[in-house]
Amino acid sequence: MTAKRLDHGALRKGSRFRWTTPAPATPTTPATTLEITSTVRQLQRGSCILWTGPAIGQGLRIDKGVHLWTFTKVKGGVRVHTEETWTGAQVEADVPTATAALGAGLEAWLHDLKAAAEA
Repeated sequence: MTAKRLDHGALRKGSRFRWTTPAPATPTTPATTLEITSTVRQLQRGSCILWTGPAIGQGLRIDKGVHLWTFTKVKGGVRVHTEETWTGAQVEADVPTATAALGAGLEAWLHDLKAAAEA
């Protein structure tokens, strides 16, 4: 995975970043690396961030992803919740596979975030 800010200064509404993430093979798409250009649409320091953007890889295109992360202080730490939606002809042509891939990706990110936070 890579990440690069496309603007300068503090992270804020309108900030843009380009990043990559692996996408495993599915019955209808090959394993690929998605390149995503995201724009921050909402940012509330310490509580949430929402970004949107397209994701493009070899044999896979998500026209628009919308990703929300929320953070809630709890006794002994922070509870992280994430939600994401995808749209586009390819996603909508095979909703069950897209839903399974999206769910697996969110679980992996939460697992990696937990491991990093506890390290």
